[in-house]
Amino acid sequence: MSLRLERDGTVARLLIDRADRRNAMTQAMWESLPHLVADAMADADIRVLILASATPGLFCAGADINEFAACSGNADWRAANQAAIRASQYALAHAEKPMIAAIDGDCVGGGCGLAIACDLRIAAPTARLGITPAKLGIVYSLFDTRLLVDLVGPARAKRILFTGALHDADAALAIGLVDEIAADPRAAADALAREIAANAQHSVRASKAMVRRILDGQADDDMVTLEMFRDAFTYPDFAEGVAAFREKRKPHF
Repeated sequence: MSLRLERDGTVARLLIDRADRRNAMTQAMWESLPHLVADAMADADIRVLILASATPGLFCAGADINEFAACSGNADWRAANQAAIRASQYALAHAEKPMIAAIDGDCVGGGCGLAIACDLRIAAPTARLGITPAKLGIVYSLFDTRLLVDLVGPARAKRILFTGALHDADAALAIGLVDEIAADPRAAADALAREIAANAQHSVRASKAMVRRILDGQADDDMVTLEMFRDAFTYPDFAEGVAAFREKRKPHF
């Protein structure tokens, strides 16, 4: 399969495995991604999901341009393709559990769209990132564009989109397109994932939900967020966290 889910204790990896085409995403791959994310969300043992390439030195070159060329004249295919790409990004951005992108190699177009839908991004020093609709004469959706604006701000987002330029890892880090540079991004992502997985998962997931509400435009608390704050004191994670603090030991969540 060109996409697959690998489980490793509390961490799972969503692996893109199409090395012969630089992990370019086909329609079938876009359609399968949300289902694999849902599988990871439904698995109670999994606490963090890493998006990565199955092959070192690659991440994702974006959508399969050959498929674009062959199918773009079909209006039904265009609608299905748009829906599948949106569903993939939405699944990553709105997943209950944290998502980390381990970027090794080129992360371009739709591949970069997947990475920016994740919560955190760790890149290899040799990684290159870019969003390139201006190089192809296409237009990205508002949801896709908003993910970029949320991450780097409107002016930098415009520059990225207007120029279609590729950014090396240092430049991507400087503008906030990635959060960290590591010689082995998959190993670094795994270490970060396990650090997150060791914490109180109710707190981690509620924090992700709070940030998502802010990004979606919520400016103040409502009944849901107020209850999230109050209810946290009734969960086992709170009892364990307080007990561990008092006993001067690491908590076991």
